[in-house]
Amino acid sequence: MLFANELSFHEQFQSTADFHDAFSGLMAMRRRAQLRGLEIHCKRCLQWIEPVKGVPMQKALQGFPKDRVRSAMIWLTQGGPFFEDVRQHTGDHYLECCDDIVTDSSVGETAYRLLSGLDANLVSAKRSSWDYDPVIVTWRKDEDGLDDEIAEIRNWRDPDLLDSALEDLAHKIESWGDLRKYSIRRFRRLTFSDDCFDPLFDGTPFANCAAQSFVDLFGILDKLAAAFNDDGEFTDEGHRIYKDHFMGDKAWFSDSSEGEKHAFKSSLTFPHPDDDGKTLFCTWHGKVSHMVMRLHFSWPIRKGKPVYIVYAGPKITKK
Repeated sequence: MLFANELSFHEQFQSTADFHDAFSGLMAMRRRAQLRGLEIHCKRCLQWIEPVKGVPMQKALQGFPKDRVRSAMIWLTQGGPFFEDVRQHTGDHYLECCDDIVTDSSVGETAYRLLSGLDANLVSAKRSSWDYDPVIVTWRKDEDGLDDEIAEIRNWRDPDLLDSALEDLAHKIESWGDLRKYSIRRFRRLTFSDDCFDPLFDGTPFANCAAQSFVDLFGILDKLAAAFNDDGEFTDEGHRIYKDHFMGDKAWFSDSSEGEKHAFKSSLTFPHPDDDGKTLFCTWHGKVSHMVMRLHFSWPIRKGKPVYIVYAGPKITKK
């Protein structure tokens, strides 16, 4: 996933001419990404920042050809995709870069994703204070710094260099069918039931940000399935994944409540993918906030045992 670094544009330029050169580079990188089936996510605030101090974005864009201004403003104001629709980190995460707090920024989101085992890259303006690679971000977890984690972020500023790397980053998902094909091909440690994606095809409108959230969730389960030592216990990485994504009120994965298990017992019971006549009671689920969707999977995850993905679609336990 690619994120536009809004910090590399805010009050970074001495003149609108300098800004035009940098913004042209950003739009060129966006076009290269789109040709590979990828999008660059931007923060909604990017439309309001001041690239030159005292000169807001819309005014700074004056002088560009009208079609470019229109394309840029549609991206920044309406089309997205937006950072806010796929955001994973919260204001409680203390993320720091070069002694500055980058929590709530695209830089912080990119770092958090990398440290959570997800793919993420940054796209920044040339000739700004962010014109370097890699960008180093520290996740401060306690005052003593004993549990700090450091992310090294690939930071693209040149369209040609980005294009040469996009083939590895790109996975074109433009429909639920693409999501199904990509997920089965990519996540080899997961076992997808033949009909697990069927609920998405039953009238659910396709949404790219929801599809990407499913990919993120599958990625975490795939990594957890490999995070075992020879004794069948979680490795340090496995414990970290479990702590970060399966514990707490804002966890990406959780079990259904006892009330839900009782009220929706039939709906949460699925045919066993590998054993005709048997069923799996899959109450553990991953959460897709956009459009309120869920994926259900077998639990617990054990070394050498299949992780069955039995459902991907609208939330089953709606009251």
